[in-house]
Amino acid sequence: MDTLTNEEIREAGLADWRKLAQALYARFRTPDYSAGAAFATAVSGVVEAENQHLEVRLAPGLVDVIVGTRQDGLWVTGRDITLAQQISQIARDSGLAAEPTAVTQLEIALDTAHEDRIGPFWAALLTGDPSNKVHDAVLDPTGSVPAMWFQPTDEHETPRQRWHFDLWLAPEVADERIATAVSAGGTVVDDSWAPSFTVLADPDGNRVCVCTPLDRA
Repeated sequence: MDTLTNEEIREAGLADWRKLAQALYARFRTPDYSAGAAFATAVSGVVEAENQHLEVRLAPGLVDVIVGTRQDGLWVTGRDITLAQQISQIARDSGLAAEPTAVTQLEIALDTAHEDRIGPFWAALLTGDPSNKVHDAVLDPTGSVPAMWFQPTDEHETPRQRWHFDLWLAPEVADERIATAVSAGGTVVDDSWAPSFTVLADPDGNRVCVCTPLDRA
């Protein structure tokens, strides 16, 4: 499987798409449900490989599309680049405009020193199958629930926040979203890893990471 790095994906020049945590994301604006449904139908007809992962979500005024390859996880391959290009062409032929900076992906992170022990429980609870824990994450093959991953931590007795959200954004809008959150009462806890991720906290101290694919392999 020709898994691509983030840099290789950026070099492919997919203007309509953004790579977030695992896969390629795009949003296309539609004038009405009929146009969106026609576009979704056309998109579904260009998938050729059995293990190629395609999600299409139809909502008022938009169609969200996710593309990747499922093989011991979810990745982006050269075949996915080709599929994304085909979908963009379908959108252009349909007169639909892309809104790449509007894409988002929410992941749930759990700090734990016992990933192997607790992982199957969360996979079974969230997806109905304990085997859906892949590497360090729970990945729902239907896309019905956000991905959940386990962040290693040392054993500790003092209670502290174990859960946090990872909000993946297009790199162009991450700074603006962080500034908006800070102006709404949040604080920047740690930006030493930016633009890969920036740790924010709400007024009660609950933390969240704003993530982008920049400065990652």
